[in-house]
Amino acid sequence: MKKLIGIFLTGILALGLTACGNSSSAMQNSAESQTEKGKIAPVEIPEQETGQPENGYAQAEADSEGNKTLIAYFSRSGNTKRLAEIIQEQVGGDLFEIKTSAPYPEDYDSILDQARQEQRDNARPELTLPVENMEDYQTIFIGYPIWWGNTPMAVLTFLESYDFTDKTVVPFCTYGSSGAGSSFQSVSDAVPGAVMFDGFSISGSQAEESQNDVQSWLDNLETPDSFNLETKTVRLNSGYDMPIVGLGTYSLSDEECYQSVLVLLENGGRLIDTAYMYHNEAAVGRAVRDSGIPREEIFVTTKIYPTQFDDPRQAIEEALVKLDIEYIDLMLLHHPGTGDVEAYKVMEQYVADGKIKSIGLSNWYIEELEEFLPQISITPAVVQNEIHPYYQETDVIPYIQKLGIVVESWYPLGGRGHTKELLTNEVISSIADAHGVSSAQVILRWDIQNGVIVMPGSSNPEHIKENLDIFGFELTDDEMEQIKVLNRDEKHDWY
Repeated sequence: MKKLIGIFLTGILALGLTACGNSSSAMQNSAESQTEKGKIAPVEIPEQETGQPENGYAQAEADSEGNKTLIAYFSRSGNTKRLAEIIQEQVGGDLFEIKTSAPYPEDYDSILDQARQEQRDNARPELTLPVENMEDYQTIFIGYPIWWGNTPMAVLTFLESYDFTDKTVVPFCTYGSSGAGSSFQSVSDAVPGAVMFDGFSISGSQAEESQNDVQSWLDNLETPDSFNLETKTVRLNSGYDMPIVGLGTYSLSDEECYQSVLVLLENGGRLIDTAYMYHNEAAVGRAVRDSGIPREEIFVTTKIYPTQFDDPRQAIEEALVKLDIEYIDLMLLHHPGTGDVEAYKVMEQYVADGKIKSIGLSNWYIEELEEFLPQISITPAVVQNEIHPYYQETDVIPYIQKLGIVVESWYPLGGRGHTKELLTNEVISSIADAHGVSSAQVILRWDIQNGVIVMPGSSNPEHIKENLDIFGFELTDDEMEQIKVLNRDEKHDWY
């Protein structure tokens, strides 16, 4: 698992020890920074008796690889400020306070009224000072209090004022009684192209003494695309957790599909993949409803086919009606086609409305992604491609994962007509014998250890159960390498 501490904390913790008590501020100036929805207004920087700008030119700290860390925060009562200070004490870096040009009211109820109005208006309050040389910061902690159940709009002004592409963004917040709400998702949406890490939230009344809680969070902080083998999930860049093993329903008839989904759910599986072109969305939805398992514990993926791109809104509504499960956890464009960008933008609107939780792509490769991604607002949470030991996508998978997008495999066992050849491969069979498992389990475990979600298709109850049981053993580095050399770049479908 990729831990945040392994990326940047190791180097800057040492710096933080030497910097305790020496709070450094992010470099600031009065230059105007203009964005489409909000702006940072120029103001005069107050001078000290020496005539130098107050906290104007603090030396930024960097880790051993030269990566600089910024802890930016917006605070009303001081709770979020204190939390930011505790984070700085533990990781080092520079503090920067986000301030609005027009101060908010002192009265708490008045603030909430204003916050609610700003959310209704989708306002972007004007800010005072910008961060100088923001491009030099690689890791940005962003803190705020929860206002009216979400991120203060001033924080969105700040986030939209800079390019966070390829930067690491880590949200943290204080709250009264509502928890973090959807604020982490709001932050993620405001920084397309950034790598998002798990956020931290705590009651404002506990912020002052939160050192241990913050340290525990930092110690266990993971990138969204890190697999958690205990919960058997991965945190998507959308902020939602997705199971890493599931069931593909391609070619399953209604009754086969219904029974297979029930078997999956009865045996602990929670990920189901369907599509418009599979003609079994209604069967999937019926099984989910009949399972007796809380809806929020189940993750359902469906897809829009290119023939639907001319009217994506109708396609989405049709999927919602057929599934009849309140919302769609993940919706993908099935593969590239005319009108795919416009169709994706409609999916983005449904994310904003809460009817779709996460969106992504299927059968997109490097060239297609390079053309597609600059035209959209929400970074895909998942890219689903054909991946198996004979077609390993050794260039594509790292490219996608570097973007903070989770990779998912369809045809993980080679696909119909090719499965037998793969399962009887001598190398894979030998590894299976060594672990006392099946060849299918070895292949699925190989995918998981490569950071790839798997959704093998089957209507056989025993196979469905077996495919879920891949967490009781681990492949060695040598075994992973043995499977790696089996690659033939042999694609088994036309996508």
